[in-house]
Amino acid sequence: MIGMPLEKVLGLAFERFIPKEYEEKYTEVINNGWEEDYKEELCLLTNNGEIPCLISCNTLELDEGVALSLILTDLTIQKYNEKQLKQKNEQLEVAQNATRKLNDELEDTVKERTNELLISREHFRLLADNIPQMTWTSLPNGQINFYNQQWFEYTGLNFEQTKDWGWKLVLHPDDLPITIEKYNYALANGQIFEVENRYRNGDGIYRWHLNRAIPLKNDAGEIVLWVGTATDIEDQKKEMERKDEFIGIASHELKTPLTSLKGYLQLVASYQKEELPDAVKSYINKANIAINKLQHLVNDLLDVSKIQAGRLEYKLDQIDLADLIYSCVENAAHIYPEILFENDACKTYKVNGNPERLEQVLMNLVNNAVKYSPNSKKVIIKSVRLGNSVRVSVTDFGIGLSNEQIERIFERFYRVEDKKFMASGLGMGLYISTEIINAHDGKIGVESEPGKGATFYFDLPLIV
Repeated sequence: MIGMPLEKVLGLAFERFIPKEYEEKYTEVINNGWEEDYKEELCLLTNNGEIPCLISCNTLELDEGVALSLILTDLTIQKYNEKQLKQKNEQLEVAQNATRKLNDELEDTVKERTNELLISREHFRLLADNIPQMTWTSLPNGQINFYNQQWFEYTGLNFEQTKDWGWKLVLHPDDLPITIEKYNYALANGQIFEVENRYRNGDGIYRWHLNRAIPLKNDAGEIVLWVGTATDIEDQKKEMERKDEFIGIASHELKTPLTSLKGYLQLVASYQKEELPDAVKSYINKANIAINKLQHLVNDLLDVSKIQAGRLEYKLDQIDLADLIYSCVENAAHIYPEILFENDACKTYKVNGNPERLEQVLMNLVNNAVKYSPNSKKVIIKSVRLGNSVRVSVTDFGIGLSNEQIERIFERFYRVEDKKFMASGLGMGLYISTEIINAHDGKIGVESEPGKGATFYFDLPLIV
């Protein structure tokens, strides 16, 4: 437009190309452009004199802040046509409409290019190198094409050694199968990738990391890039191991005196030389209830300890879920006589399972349904076939769960708390239930809305 090469233009003030008689108008254009979309005609200085231009201004919201976009359209031809075709108003209007359309297309193009700049390589590298986590990006097929500086400092390797699928070199061999499985699943389904594994540092020491990656999609919904991070969680892992060790020791130490205390209470209750006062009998019953609760908590602690040590083992037999559910509902009705339990699980479904452990899961769901439904007296237990699986569900009409609570409800030690409602417990029941169902090759889940109750369920493979 101005007849100068790029290298001589870069770095010059834009005012350098504005004739003196247009300086005041140009200042007005810029000032108004920050407040609203603004257009004005003026001239530019070129090597061949002045050329008329249309300058368009509008603001763009960028990550760095608000920026002013300037679009210049050469009006030389238009002005020439105006002089030559003064009498042909129709043709002039068409030319103006074409110019406006071109101007709008140019504005859209600028916005698209700006969005592309936001995800440009250099911009991302600047951000990635200034966060503590190791960061990487991969192509839609899973090949790594970028690591931040933290990765190279941690592994002691260069990009050529770890590009594409070279990251396998520093991954602990025991963690490779589950990592590859989850990574391929995420690539195939476009879902968030998340896994815990161990990476070897430059000193040959493996440390635990939490890996998480999300897909970056274009306007058509196609994945163009994966962006991932690896966060060091070694210290948190060791702290959790110390907690698990303490839980194991404490639960074993508590179990013996609890058993003795329960035995002594039974001896007192069976004392027959003289009639015990009603008050003493009442105290004994209350003490037994408290001990049973405490024993239940200790058993949960022992189960958690066994789960973390990989020792939660039990025998699987062919069982009829209808019989197991009937027994649980009967037991629940005895424990909670004020609750109406509706059993819609009378159809026979055969599964391979451990009856004691599955009863533990179902009773945990029933107990939670009662506990978190202070204003409701009804619980529904159902079973239904889903393909080659059977789903057992427990529905309550209590306080319900938020989306954030649903995401964390099966975590260890997580307890649901409501501003208007508080419940007792250590938050381990659903965590233990999840491990038991996983050991049965099943899955556990929940559907809920705040204030509308919840339906907890678990699916088990059917014996076909």
